[in-house]
Amino acid sequence: MSAAISRFKLPQTLEDVPSDIRDAMLAVQEKAGFVPNVFLMLAHRPDEFRAFFAYHDALMERDSDTLTKAEKEMIVVTTSARNRCLYCVVAHGALVRIYSKDPLLADNIAINHTVAGLSERHRLMLDFALHSAIELGEFSPQWQTRLEEVGFTLDDCWDIGAIAAFFGMSNRLVTLAGTPPNSEFYLMGRVPKKPDEPTQPTS
Repeated sequence: MSAAISRFKLPQTLEDVPSDIRDAMLAVQEKAGFVPNVFLMLAHRPDEFRAFFAYHDALMERDSDTLTKAEKEMIVVTTSARNRCLYCVVAHGALVRIYSKDPLLADNIAINHTVAGLSERHRLMLDFALHSAIELGEFSPQWQTRLEEVGFTLDDCWDIGAIAAFFGMSNRLVTLAGTPPNSEFYLMGRVPKKPDEPTQPTS
């Protein structure tokens, strides 16, 4: 594996990776056509790889009360942009484009979601995500009332805060390792998909 993927030691080949982690990498490669660099970076510590993706999947793949996949990825992009994490902005920006079918949305919210022409629901969702990830993060009765007024349930509020918090950690790990985004992420969702084009990766 390339040293350019991480400042930390990586397995030399996939054969040096524990079988369950290798299977996870090969599965995402089959689905997306490439292995996202974060998978390779986290192979530095297999136990942390397993814990990271178990929590990632628990948050991002569960059916929330009202949060859509596009909204979850919007939270990731907004939080990651504030943390100046290029990898997560680029990788999850691709997922925002795919899930929302809007080629401009990810770029707009990464720069400044307050002037991106969002609905009140989405603006408040991202305000709360940044409050949870960047500021004190206190979930006051006032925040709960405001979020419920635009249609979020109490469990949705947990999801918004938990996704923002989890990806705050992810941002810092990627920055620590110096892991760059895969070049494939940059065009995903910007141009029409070809019939035989692989589907999106998970992260």
